[in-house]
Amino acid sequence: MKHFYDTEFREDGSTINLISIGIVAEDGREYYAVNSDMDRDRIRNDDWLMKNVWPSLPLRGSNPGSLDYGSTLVKPKWVIANEVREFLLAEGEPELWADYAAYDHVALCQLWGRMIGLPKGLPMFTNDFQQLVGDKPWPEPERLGADHNALDDAWHLRACYAAVKAERESHA
Repeated sequence: MKHFYDTEFREDGSTINLISIGIVAEDGREYYAVNSDMDRDRIRNDDWLMKNVWPSLPLRGSNPGSLDYGSTLVKPKWVIANEVREFLLAEGEPELWADYAAYDHVALCQLWGRMIGLPKGLPMFTNDFQQLVGDKPWPEPERLGADHNALDDAWHLRACYAAVKAERESHA
C-alpha cells in the first residue's frame, strides 16, 4: 500500500532532528505526531522554523514557546517509532512516497537509529514525487491545509500524486 508522508525537522548540516511526522495511507488512514524530545531551544533560535513550522504544532494557550503536552499528538520519539512502524506495516509492505524525499527518508529512518535498524518490512528507500513528475507540467490540486504542517503536507502530496496519475492515465 502506498503511504505519503512528510516530516518537519531541524537540520544543521550534520544532523536531522525530527519535529513532526504526518503520514496518509492510500486507503485514507492518517497518522500525525509531534516529537516531545525535540530540541526546542535550537528550534527557537531558528527563525525559519519559528515562522513556518512552529505555528502549525499543537501549542498550549498563548505561550508561543510551549507545546501542549496534554495533546495526544505530542509524544516521545520512541512512542512515535512504535506507532509509525505499526501504521506502516498494518497492510503489508508499504510503498513510501515523499516530496523531495531525501531528508524525509533520513528523518523517518532515524526513528529506529541507524539504517540497518529499520524494522523488517520497511523499505530502505522512499519514492520521490519530484522524480515522478520530472520537468513535465502537472495539475497541482488546491492546497487545503497549512504549509509546513506534516500531516497537511502528506494529504497534499497524496492529492498531487493522484492528480498526476489521473492525468497520465487520461493521455495513455
